[in-house]
Amino acid sequence: DIRKQLLEYDDVANDQRKVIYQQRNDILDTPDVSDMVANMRQAALGALFDLYLPPGSIEEQWDAAGLEKALEAEYQLQAPLSEWMKAAPDAELDTLREQLIALGEAHYQAKVDLAGETTMRQFEHAVLLQHLDQHWREHLAALDHLRQGIHLRGYAQKNPKQEYKREAFELFSHMLDSIKRDVAQLLFTVRIQSAEEVAAMEAEEQRQRPMQFQHADFDAALAADVEALASASLPGDDNPFSPEALAAQGLRVGRNDPCPCGSGKKYKQCHGKLG
Repeated sequence: DIRKQLLEYDDVANDQRKVIYQQRNDILDTPDVSDMVANMRQAALGALFDLYLPPGSIEEQWDAAGLEKALEAEYQLQAPLSEWMKAAPDAELDTLREQLIALGEAHYQAKVDLAGETTMRQFEHAVLLQHLDQHWREHLAALDHLRQGIHLRGYAQKNPKQEYKREAFELFSHMLDSIKRDVAQLLFTVRIQSAEEVAAMEAEEQRQRPMQFQHADFDAALAADVEALASASLPGDDNPFSPEALAAQGLRVGRNDPCPCGSGKKYKQCHGKLG
């Protein structure tokens, strides 16, 4: 019985997995997903419109000011709903919704014109795949959490299997709505930079880089100084690291100690070498 219940629960997830994988394959096989993304944008704007101006409601229940604030906050879209309603007091909700969607499409087309058709199509493709994968992973975790506690529905005289199917379907529908809303929100609010702005930013970065000055003969002069120092420190009559010279400075170096010249050799093998 337990195995049978687990298989029935898995069947629900498999049915949803087939739908998601089919959509994902359609996205991968379609380089241009602009139509799909446009439907998501329009559905997201329509859902927000219905939230503040519910279908079938009377004018006293409309909240045009709240819708304007929500559009500005979520989609950075300035829609003068109050002015539209004053200009056409007898306008129906369907007409206002169409005006809002048209405004949104014009706003988005301006971004496409600025970024370029090819660049925007590639960006839409990447955004759609990213959000689909992310929300599907979160949905699988939610289904697993639901299945762990679904047996508790039996204490309320409810069938756990039927409750699991019903709530899993609600989670799936909520996931699809979230994908539409998040994709639309990202595409509406993304900041597209023009070629002039990119060039200006690169010039500013180049200007702020630390300057490095180097004389043409610097390396040759440095090499000559090092060679001269090395030759001056070689053992000989004027050896500055000879035992006598070190003793005159009050220093005493053992024959097995490192040579004070910094060569890394023992003193007896370097400037303390016996002639």
